[in-house]
Amino acid sequence: MMDLTAPPALPQVDDAFAARLAHLRQLVDEVLIPLEPVMLAHQQEAFTEAMAAAQQRMQAEGFWLPQVAKTQGGQGFSVYEHGLISEQLGRSLVGHLACNCQAPDAGNMEVLVERGTPEQKAAFLAPLLAGATRSAFAMTEPEHAGSNPVVMSTTARRDGDHYVIDGHKWYTTGADGAAFLIVMAVTNPEAPPHQAASQIIVPTDTPGYQLVRNIPVMGETGWGHHSHAEVRFDGVRVPVSHRIGEEGEGFRIAQERLGPGRIHHCMRWLGVCARAHEMATRYASRRQLTADQTLADQQLIKSWLAESQAEIASARLLVLDTAARIDRDGQYKARAQVSMIKFHTAGVLQRVLDRAIQIHGALGMCDDTPLAFWYRHERAARIYDGPDETHKMALARHLLKAVQS
Repeated sequence: MMDLTAPPALPQVDDAFAARLAHLRQLVDEVLIPLEPVMLAHQQEAFTEAMAAAQQRMQAEGFWLPQVAKTQGGQGFSVYEHGLISEQLGRSLVGHLACNCQAPDAGNMEVLVERGTPEQKAAFLAPLLAGATRSAFAMTEPEHAGSNPVVMSTTARRDGDHYVIDGHKWYTTGADGAAFLIVMAVTNPEAPPHQAASQIIVPTDTPGYQLVRNIPVMGETGWGHHSHAEVRFDGVRVPVSHRIGEEGEGFRIAQERLGPGRIHHCMRWLGVCARAHEMATRYASRRQLTADQTLADQQLIKSWLAESQAEIASARLLVLDTAARIDRDGQYKARAQVSMIKFHTAGVLQRVLDRAIQIHGALGMCDDTPLAFWYRHERAARIYDGPDETHKMALARHLLKAVQS
């Protein structure tokens, strides 16, 4: 049982990696942040062209696929090192996309690397790693509570050498423009709940697949990777060879990807928090209230800035300590700490963003800064990959088991 009271023991990075982080910070500021106004203005053609150039630059600079092993064309960073990289990338709306480590593609890559057949890797993984395609992961259904994913209506019926998929999914991130989806579907309804579903690759040009709409998130529809779709499967036929792993392993594979996925989100949120706090501090120091007084002269503003700084620092220690523990002890042994950082960091993120918007006033409510975008989309941080309440219960079970054993 992991001792959650143990003090953090963060590894020291060498001078070469520290220099690499500093260089990445410069690239984020000079290459990636300037793309944000184009994205926020929904100038799709201009953004696509600029992003392609940015991806080439990040690849040439050695930051492409930081989460992937060197044998697969990535950088081979540890979870801890990737956490530090992801923190810097998270300072920009487009940081992870520029380095091909964005969700849900990063998780799909991981699944295909670990579980994919040679044929699946050639057809689906290789283009994904190269950045030639994007993908999506279809699990959540509007008819059922996402906090209990074993209750699922989407089915994949075996018909000879094919599956016939029927179902309805939503909040399928990045389905707009994706080349394929990994779909969770019930393949054996008579099996125990956690052995009833499988993960199946569905190319988006398969007859019967329909992208119904990009769901407006707090009023914003989005497009491409920055969107969340409602999709339907109406008699979609795919070969059995498109199934990932064995039949009934869908939830096991989902858990394998969710652990790293959760910590990757937390790492990115640290970058979002840092940038929002930097913006709030700078704006408060410059915003004139009178001829001789700025917003930062207000005691309440000073209190907000101090609270955000302390919360970011504490969350950062927890997240990096968890990353180091995963590297040292493995994902399974760190699962209670992963639950802790998931709900804690999501709460810090929401509070830091809310203070930053309040400090910016009317400017914070519009897309002249990235704050409103983050607030719209990252409020869901306390919902996706398990709602706060689920992670709190998981952590509490761990604590109670420790004292009862």
